[in-house]
Amino acid sequence: MKNIVFDFGGVVFQWRPAELLRRTLPHRVVDEAAAQQLVLDFFQNYQGDWGRFDRGTIEIPELAPLIAQRLGFELGEVQAVIDAVPGELEVQKATVDLLHRLHDRGHRLYFLSNMPEPYAVHLETTHAFFSRFVDGVFSSRVKLIKPEPEIFTLAIERFGIDPAQTVFIDDVAKNVEMARAHGWHAIQFIDAEQVEAELEALD
Repeated sequence: MKNIVFDFGGVVFQWRPAELLRRTLPHRVVDEAAAQQLVLDFFQNYQGDWGRFDRGTIEIPELAPLIAQRLGFELGEVQAVIDAVPGELEVQKATVDLLHRLHDRGHRLYFLSNMPEPYAVHLETTHAFFSRFVDGVFSSRVKLIKPEPEIFTLAIERFGIDPAQTVFIDDVAKNVEMARAHGWHAIQFIDAEQVEAELEALD
């Protein structure tokens, strides 16, 4: 496979929303059930107001009061979670090591990530390995989000890639399915070792 397209959250960077909420709102997360429910309520399965944040059609000054009103939380509680997200997006070292190996073997690397603009800026200005990517698409900059088919069409056109020579790596099944519907090979991420084995099987 000539081209490899990476998702970010949950693949290149860790994304553990329950842990994030435990750290920032411990008084709201009394047990595992409360943690999982708050993940659903706060992030709305990345639809609703948080989905608009991913899409780049709402910014933090408008987002935070909407979530606070919706949940009945203090504005400061919501702001604390929003502010803590960059700290949660820590590098998954095994994936980054794989990324470097793939680059060194001659693969062309890209990214396709649902990511609000403030966090996108944080990531690309913090991590030197961004230089390994030929190009990438952040949802907030194109006003489209996965798994909408339009964002995959846009990526194909922008990257100038042949879908038949492209592998997409994402931890979310519906995103993997949409990539396959566009003619891409796709791997649902569990860990870097599993992904590398599946990539080798494709070659």
